[in-house]
Amino acid sequence: MKVLMVDVDGVLVHGRPQDGLHFSTFLEPDLGFSPELLQKEFFKPYWSEIIVGREPMMPRLESVLCRIAPDISVEVLAAYWFKNDSRLDRAFLDALAHYRADGIRILLATNQEHMRAKYLMEELGLRAHVDGIFYSAALGHRKPSEAFYALASERAEASPSDIVFIDDVEENIDSARRFGWQAIHWTGEMALHDALAPFVAHK
Repeated sequence: MKVLMVDVDGVLVHGRPQDGLHFSTFLEPDLGFSPELLQKEFFKPYWSEIIVGREPMMPRLESVLCRIAPDISVEVLAAYWFKNDSRLDRAFLDALAHYRADGIRILLATNQEHMRAKYLMEELGLRAHVDGIFYSAALGHRKPSEAFYALASERAEASPSDIVFIDDVEENIDSARRFGWQAIHWTGEMALHDALAPFVAHK
């Protein structure tokens, strides 16, 4: 293993900082509209294009809010979303640091739009813990598309066989393995050291 690719949501980040619940759990009492309405009006019609960078998020989100919550600004909703989807697994980050210190490159491989990718790296501080990020809106493809893994491998300047990938979605794991990456389905039930033991050369 020369490169460790790590997913974000479900591996490094787990919902609301205070309790790990989904960011929209208290959306209605907090901002006045339901998660179901946001899903119907925003995520279902627009997200598939936004997540691969073919549409900017804020104009679409603003147009939706004008219909469903005209008193809420798009900036307020985005800040609420990002803040409530930012619970870091500190133990996982600490474990990653040991591999990085040994010369293994740590790279994020995640389905994100541009604004949240920037938030994760800069505001949440992941830039200090990893060597870079490959995300769907920048690559133009999302996991589990083979093109995502091909572009991430190319930009990491790494052979697929040198990459180990950690993700919580089985479909992403299966497609990564078909491309040639070694992959671990992350459930949080095993320590990172134990999960990576088969892939780390003994010194």
